[in-house]
Amino acid sequence: MSQSSYTPEDLAAVRRAISSGELSVMHNGRRVEYRSIDDLLKAEARIEGELRAAVGRPRGGVRRFTFTTYRGE
Repeated sequence: MSQSSYTPEDLAAVRRAISSGELSVMHNGRRVEYRSIDDLLKAEARIEGELRAAVGRPRGGVRRFTFTTYRGE
């Protein structure tokens, strides 16, 4: 299990900033100012990925495989 420097609260703060259109959030007691909403979205993805990795969940969504077979008749 890896150790993440981000917390679920950090992810929540970034998501609140995205929904409100604000470009700054608090992280580890410091205010972080982002240049754009796009940068906030990238930060959200990174934090979410690191939090998933910290708890051992695979990245990405559900994977579905479909197999088709033919009998050769």
